[in-house]
Amino acid sequence: MSKKILVTGGAGYIGSHTVRELQRQGYDVVVFDNLVHGHAQAVENAPLIVGDLLNPDEISAVFQQHPDIAGVIHFAAYVEVGESMSQPGKYFRNNIQGSVNLLDAMTAAGVKHLVFSSTCAVYGTPEHVPVTEQESAKPESVYGASKHLAEQVMAWYDQTRGVKFTPLRYFNASGASFDARIGDEYKPASRLIPILMEYLLGQRERFFVYGNDYPTPDGTAIRDYIHVDDLATAHIAALNYLWNGGESMAFNLGTGQGSSVLEIINMVREVTGRDFEIEFGPRRPGDAVRIWADNARAKEVLGWQPRYGLREIIETDWQWHSAHPKGYED
Repeated sequence: MSKKILVTGGAGYIGSHTVRELQRQGYDVVVFDNLVHGHAQAVENAPLIVGDLLNPDEISAVFQQHPDIAGVIHFAAYVEVGESMSQPGKYFRNNIQGSVNLLDAMTAAGVKHLVFSSTCAVYGTPEHVPVTEQESAKPESVYGASKHLAEQVMAWYDQTRGVKFTPLRYFNASGASFDARIGDEYKPASRLIPILMEYLLGQRERFFVYGNDYPTPDGTAIRDYIHVDDLATAHIAALNYLWNGGESMAFNLGTGQGSSVLEIINMVREVTGRDFEIEFGPRRPGDAVRIWADNARAKEVLGWQPRYGLREIIETDWQWHSAHPKGYED
C-alpha cells in the first residue's frame, strides 16, 4: 500500500506538527491549505498545494495529480468559538461544505480512509467527567455544532460510500515543537497559554482570569491540556488503525488529567522565572466548570499514549513565542 498521505489544513497549528511527525515516521505527505490561517513557513519539507476545499475542482485536482494517496488527515476548518457565534454561515459553509467536497473527491478517487480533526466542543457542557465517547453530543457553539454535523456527514459517507473515518475529539491543544521551529501562530491569540505568552512578551497590557468562584479546589476552571506533538502521533495511529481494517469510531484525545487556570499560571511563572500580575473578572457565559478526557479508548484501540505533561507544554510554548514574538514573520 502507498504511504502517501494528504493533509488538509497542513500549514496550520496542529496540521503542521502532524506533517512533521508523518515525515519523521517515513510517510510521503502532500499538504493542501488555503493559507487563510495557515503559514507556508510551517510546511518545511512537503509539497504545499494552495487551494480551498470550497472549490471542488481544486481538491479533486489534488487526487488526480497524486493518484497514490492512501489516506487523508483533515484539519482544514475555522476554529474560533466566538467568531462562529457572530458568523455562523462562515463556519457552516467552510467546515461542513468543505468536508463534503473533500469526501466527494476522495470517493471519486477511491480513497476510503479519513482521520478527522474534531473537538470536545461537540459535547458542550458534559454531564460526567472524565468525558467518555459515550457522552451525548450537545454542542453549545456554532463551531462545536459544525464539527458534530461534519461527523454525521462522514457517517453517511461510511454507510453509502464505504469511507471509514475516525473523528479525533481533542481537548486543549497546547505547546509547540521542541526545536521551536513551529508553533501556535494564531493571531490574536484566543486560548489561555498563548494569551499568557503574549502578555509576558509585552504584547498585552493586562491578563484576566475569568472567574475565581468556580466549585473547584482553587476557584478557577479546569481543562485538559494536551501537547500538540501527542496529537500528531494520535492522528498517525488512527490512520494505521483504519488501514488495518478498523471500523469508524470516535476517540477522545487528552491527557486524562485536568489543570486549573491558576495551575497553568503558576507553571508559567515557574518555567519562565517571571512573576506577573493577574486580574480576576467575572465568569464568561458558557464556560464549563471542569472538563477533562477519558482517553482509555484511544489507549486501548489505537495503542496511543500521551507522552508530555504541563511542564513540557509550557516550556515548548515559551520557547516558540520567545523565538517568534511576531509569529512566522520573525
